[in-house]
This record gives sequence, structure tokens and C-alpha cells, in this order.
Amino acid sequence: MKLSIGIVGLPNVGKSSLFRILTQQEVNVANYPFATIDPNIGVVAVPDERLDKLEEMSKSAKKIPAVVEFYDIAGLVKGAHEGQGLGNQFLGHISEVNAICHVLRCFEGGGIIHVEETIDPLRDLEIINLELTFKDLEKAERRMEKLEGEARTGDKKKQEDWRAVRDVVEALKSGQLANSLLGEVLDNSAVKELQLLTSKPQIFLLNGLAGLANERLLAKIKELRSDYVCVDLSQAQNVNELVAKAYEVLGLISFFTTGEDETRAWTIEKGSKAPQAAGAIHSDFEKKFIRAETINWQKLLEAGSWVKARQNGWIRSEGKEYIVQDGDVLEIKHG
Repeated sequence: MKLSIGIVGLPNVGKSSLFRILTQQEVNVANYPFATIDPNIGVVAVPDERLDKLEEMSKSAKKIPAVVEFYDIAGLVKGAHEGQGLGNQFLGHISEVNAICHVLRCFEGGGIIHVEETIDPLRDLEIINLELTFKDLEKAERRMEKLEGEARTGDKKKQEDWRAVRDVVEALKSGQLANSLLGEVLDNSAVKELQLLTSKPQIFLLNGLAGLANERLLAKIKELRSDYVCVDLSQAQNVNELVAKAYEVLGLISFFTTGEDETRAWTIEKGSKAPQAAGAIHSDFEKKFIRAETINWQKLLEAGSWVKARQNGWIRSEGKEYIVQDGDVLEIKHG
């Protein structure tokens, strides 16, 4: 699966700095609002020492890491849904991402102006979530209006869809995020089609030294059932922790394939069975799955090669019900 994350935040909080550090791409970072006026998309390799060690062991011709796509859009401001600033028009560019990363400014001064004039990350968080809510409400109300007419025909599926979208509209109007709704609502096909921004898992990047975030902010993040990382973007601090946190929040793991041709990391959901993992490699492998030969990456390194691991009796043959573990090295047998 492809992992993608949309970066949101007010202007001048560090969004473009984060994007530049992540992707090593030069984007327009300037000390004024709305410096980013087009969505920037960067593909970032997921750092993984396990992949490096397996490549070295197998003497692979190439190494292919798992990747994350980061979408950086123009800074949002209060009133964006009413046409203020430029960010609102770019929210559509992140409708398909797996998760939202909020960048919140926790550092003071530094000669960098703040569009709200004062530093208050909790206020900024609420502004951004309000703008995401208004964007979702706009889409949901349009869909509900259309479904209302279709439901009058007596079509039971349309009536069910209308009720689900109505529940979304009511929740958004009451100030709730869509991800607070019950699974049966979010799993409704009409709701899924809306690709609601507030239905996505959220990760908060607190830009500044650890310890600058106050307890009220951390309590709010916890209330939202979200998580955070603290990064000082002014020091170009390594932000690998953000990718790791994204995997954790989204419930993702990596498994590997390795050989002379290539060593590769694959991303799947935690709890996936062997045929689903095979499908990540190629859809035909899932349909024609026979078995998976597997070994933990550390055990394989200990053996020194696949052949020696087999000789030691360390390679296991697993069937369709096997739940793939993080760090498994797989060889798929298929028809």
C-alpha cells in the first residue's frame, strides 16, 4: 500500500521547512504568509536499518525502501472557508491521503512573524480543525441534499446512505471531527466517497524544543485520540520520528523480500494475513497464493543466507491464516 500524509498548518509555522527536510527538495520558504501557493508533493524513503542489513547480506543489485508521499499545501488561516487566504482551495489536494500532519508552532520569536500575531499552538490547532471541518461540512451537506431526493424513491440503500451522511453533518455542525463517529457511519460507502479530511488519523508535529508544549495542548491532542512528535525544525533535526509515528498511528508494519536481484520493504496493515501480504507484491500472488516461507529478519541475518537458514530448519512454511509480523522476510509460493 502507498502511505501518504498531508501537511497542514497556519502560515509560517514550519510546514515548508518540514517538507524541505523530509524530501531534501527546495521549496519556497519565505518569511511571509502564502509563500507556498501550489501543492508540493515529495516522495520520502522510509529509513529502515533492517533493509540495509538484508541488502548487505544478500549482496542485492538494488534496494527498494518503503516510501511515504508528503503533500505540503498553502498555509490555512482563520476564515479560509470564507475565502480568506489561499489554503482552502488546496485542501482538495489532500482528500486522498491516509493521515493529516498538523504542524504547530511552539517556538517564540526568531524574527518570524505569526499570522495571528501571538504564539498559541492550542488556538492554532483549533483554527485548523475548524477549517477542515467547514471543508467537510460543505461536501457532506451537498451530498446529503442529493441523497435526500434519491431516498424518497424508496431505495433502502439510498435511505441508509442519507442517514449516515446526515449523522456526519450533525456531528460536524456540533463541532465534532468525523473520526469521532462510530465505525458503522464511517464505513458507509457514501461517507467513504466523501473522503472527509476530519475522518483521517491526525498526527501533530510540535515545532520547537521539547518542553515548550503546555499541558493544555497535550491534553487536547489526547482528547482528539491523536499523537504527537516534538521536532525543532530550525535545527534541521532528523524527522524520522514523524514517519515512525505515522506507521504507529495508522497501524502499519513492514515485511521484506530479499535476494540477489533486490531487497525490498513492503508496507501492510498490522494484522494482515499472508495472502494479503502477497497481494502487496502483486495482485495475482494473492489470488493464486499457496504458501509463504518466512523467517524473522534477525534470524535470517544470524544464519547468513536463506540457504543456511533452511539448512538450520529456521524457515517456516505458513498458510493462508498466517498473520504476517513486522520484520518478517517472506518468499511467496503461488500458482
